[in-house]
Amino acid sequence: MTRRLLLSYLALAILVLAGLELPLGWIYARAEISRASQGVERDASMLAEVTEENIEEGNLDALPDVVGDYATRTGGRVVVTDRQGIVLADSDPSGRTGISLAVEPDIARALRNQPTVATGDEALSATMPGSSGTTIRGALRLTYPMAEVNARVHRLWGALALAGACILAAVALAAFTLARWITRPLRTLEAATAQLAEGRLTEPPDTTTGPPELRSLAASFTHTATRLQQLLKAQQAFASEASHQLKTPLTALRLRLENFEPYLAPRAHGSLEEAIGEVERLSRMVQGLLALARLENSATTPEPVVLDTVIADRVAVWESLAAEQYVTLAVTGTRTGRVWALPGALEQVIDNLVANALRVSPPGTTVTLHRAPGAELHIIDQGPGMTEADRARAFDRFWRAAGSHHDGTGLGLPIVRHLVQASGGDITLHSTPGTGLDAAVRLRPVAHGLSRDSSGHPRPGPASVTVS
Repeated sequence: MTRRLLLSYLALAILVLAGLELPLGWIYARAEISRASQGVERDASMLAEVTEENIEEGNLDALPDVVGDYATRTGGRVVVTDRQGIVLADSDPSGRTGISLAVEPDIARALRNQPTVATGDEALSATMPGSSGTTIRGALRLTYPMAEVNARVHRLWGALALAGACILAAVALAAFTLARWITRPLRTLEAATAQLAEGRLTEPPDTTTGPPELRSLAASFTHTATRLQQLLKAQQAFASEASHQLKTPLTALRLRLENFEPYLAPRAHGSLEEAIGEVERLSRMVQGLLALARLENSATTPEPVVLDTVIADRVAVWESLAAEQYVTLAVTGTRTGRVWALPGALEQVIDNLVANALRVSPPGTTVTLHRAPGAELHIIDQGPGMTEADRARAFDRFWRAAGSHHDGTGLGLPIVRHLVQASGGDITLHSTPGTGLDAAVRLRPVAHGLSRDSSGHPRPGPASVTVS
């Protein structure tokens, strides 16, 4: 922003300088040329009178001295002709006398008593008739080089350019100082925003410098960030304390219910087992809520993770449980390599998706972990699948498909989606040919190595948590 402000100030200064200096330089150049033209015309008229007198008196020998003296003093060139256009005198030593210039337009007009003044890029020219009344006795051409006039004009343009450069330098210095003063609170606010996004605010934005509006904005942001941190800390403290306070009474309640079994009539055992099952489901739900709260309160930066290694590790963990249910775990597709993910997130994502797939997979079927190009992982089961409406609501908290017979809490897929999106990816559910469900996880591939700690070992992530 500092650069943009500086460029805008400089652009405005350049426009103002151009609006002032360009017309001034153009007017001065036209004025110099006009003054030079008037001077040449005046000198040509004066010399024409002098040479006309000499021609009239027949004093032709004096003409070379007259034109030579003028040429020496001014640097111009003077050519004098008689009334037939024959050159009588030329101040230029290389010029020849006795030749006819009657065919040249300016000499021809002068011999017809028509003065001519012409301005060119290299010289000014004035041609005057040498006449007394209506009698034409000759013509005079005075040519003055434009070098001196151009030099004066160029000196003015140089002075204007130097003045403009000095003004621009002063404007740039003042604009840079002003832009830094304006943007300093914004820079500190940006740094504070980045810190807050990572879950901490160690350096609040500067509220002592900059425009009043930005100081007020920085103060409001600091107050909001402080309040938000307090709320997050309170929520984290609640999640931490509740995890202990809720587990103990639920465990005690389950034990007390189990202790009732010897004292109940056989016909009440079914209700007791249902009550114990509901307590267990409540325990899992509390565990899922606390896990989800901890995930939402944490702001962890994604790191490079080898997806193929994580898949191999999790398949090795789940193979024994899958074998007990007569379900096969298969890994297909090409190696994916490194992807961006939160530390430990891939383990939890795969665990939850595989657990869901095993829960609905009939014996003798296969759960496939397919690695597709573009850092995609598909976990495909051969269960009953889900309707399009159910797939649209599958990531809602506490939602369970109608007619489901398992005791899930409806928090597993919301946790999976939170982990995947926090890692910069996305997850969708698709139907498969026939029956079954395809959970497609798309992650961001990386081309760099693993993130490592100071000792050079891969940075570990948290333990996996599976919530139904």
